[in-house]
Amino acid sequence: MASDGDPRVLLAMNLVLSTAFASVVVWGLSYLDLASFTVETVAGMALVVFLVTYLAVLR
Repeated sequence: MASDGDPRVLLAMNLVLSTAFASVVVWGLSYLDLASFTVETVAGMALVVFLVTYLAVLR
């Protein structure tokens, strides 16, 4: 019998991985001079990635 796991762990992992992915994407965009690498930009991108992942996978 498989366990689904603790949803808090899944949310924490999603938050950490979304933030890491967003920082890499924003860094790449700033390298191409398409966006500025700021905390606000990374946080906004992380929120978008987090929500898309949450809606696609966890629901």
